[in-house]
Amino acid sequence: MRAILPVLSVLFFFALSFHSFNLEAQALSREEVDDTIQKMPAFSIHKNNYFITGIPTHERINSTSTDAKYQISFKLLLTRNTLPLDSYLFLTYTQKAFWNIYQFSSPFEEINFNPTLGLGKPLYNKDDQVNGLAILQLEHESNGRDSIFSRSWNNLSLAYHTQLNDRTTLQVKGWLPFLYKTDNPDLLDYIGLGEANISYDIKPKKLILNVIMRKGWGWDWKGAVKTQLLYRPFKMPNQFIMLEWFTGYTESLIDYQEYKSMIRFGFIIKSDEFEIFKKQTRRN
Repeated sequence: MRAILPVLSVLFFFALSFHSFNLEAQALSREEVDDTIQKMPAFSIHKNNYFITGIPTHERINSTSTDAKYQISFKLLLTRNTLPLDSYLFLTYTQKAFWNIYQFSSPFEEINFNPTLGLGKPLYNKDDQVNGLAILQLEHESNGRDSIFSRSWNNLSLAYHTQLNDRTTLQVKGWLPFLYKTDNPDLLDYIGLGEANISYDIKPKKLILNVIMRKGWGWDWKGAVKTQLLYRPFKMPNQFIMLEWFTGYTESLIDYQEYKSMIRFGFIIKSDEFEIFKKQTRRN
């Protein structure tokens, strides 16, 4: 049952993604992309920033099994499009924390730190319009602990971000891990060698569905599926409330070998990192 539910959600999501709509996307030209990169802020949001809290679906609900999770993530441009092949260099930092706020003294169960050094490269079609973005990153992730509680890994990752249609975006990412076997030698059995992230605008800029899927290394199901439903009741275009369901392994590094199924709800500031490469859509 643990494997069937995530697969069903992904199949349903892909069915939605390829549904046809009476909208026509406007791709940016090479000149417009260059101008956009020149004008984008040097400091911005990288991944989504959020604070959510919730309950497990796979075990008894009590003060120990319930928690809060929050994430802080930002990006700093080091260069614009001045490097060879119109690429640009950047730094990112993401911190994800698991907080047992319902226990006495409200201790933090785990904090994961993820700094990266990245290189971005817009990709163009034969008409010289942007149709994707490639990102090469050197990443480190750890929980900052020592001894038997230490968890860390490093990887060289390559991601590709593109639009499938007017309402659907896809990001696929693969990584080559290194320097991880001392703290967590079987990590790849749970985290795998890549992930897919698909986002669908049910109602553009108002109601969004995200699904992130990761498959562990091996024939048995030891991956994870994270499904997020975002609704914007606020005037600010990047502020949403979010319902998230995580099921699988490696939600945090400290207990990556343990199966988790958590439903959480809260507030999110959504990243617009890839929105800058899109024009407004128009109806036919």
